[in-house]
Amino acid sequence: ITIMSNAYKLILALLLILAFGLILLPEVNHPEKVKPEQLFQKINSTARFLSPDHVAEKLINEDPSIFLIDVRSGDQYADYSLPGAFNIPLDEMALPNWEEYFTQEGVDVVLFSNSDLHAEQAWIIASRMGYKNLYILKGGLNQWFKEIMQPLAPAETTSTEEFDLYSFRKAAQQHFGGGAVIETGSDQPKEEVTVV
Repeated sequence: ITIMSNAYKLILALLLILAFGLILLPEVNHPEKVKPEQLFQKINSTARFLSPDHVAEKLINEDPSIFLIDVRSGDQYADYSLPGAFNIPLDEMALPNWEEYFTQEGVDVVLFSNSDLHAEQAWIIASRMGYKNLYILKGGLNQWFKEIMQPLAPAETTSTEEFDLYSFRKAAQQHFGGGAVIETGSDQPKEEVTVV
């Protein structure tokens, strides 16, 4: 019993020394994590969503106050993404090596994927880590293609605002390489031209 008692005393002494050593270690600065109740309030607000029209306008104007993060896989990102978007796959979102992309001064970070699902998950992770100025591209790339790359013409009885929005979307479609059909004036098939 004495041998065991001495072993326990030795272990206890080592644990006390380690505990005291941890007290003396310098504090590591991490972004302040958001409390669950604060996160719940943010989740219930639609203020975190930006429309494709808003994002398109920022991109067309080359606004430096917006930074796009594509949270899809690297393969999907390589196939297609929005101009200037940076790829941080969802499963890597919590890694500390991405912190500099989320903490740029005066920059709104817009997360997107094919729909809202993965972008919402990335937004929750980044919000929980304490990052600020986070937004989600409403509807993701699916909505982007529907509204910006393939806008539907409004009915003739539609308001002037709707026609103005349609005009903006058609111009944005051309800006982002939506292409146009050019009449050749002959019986040859029409050629699709991609505008860069």
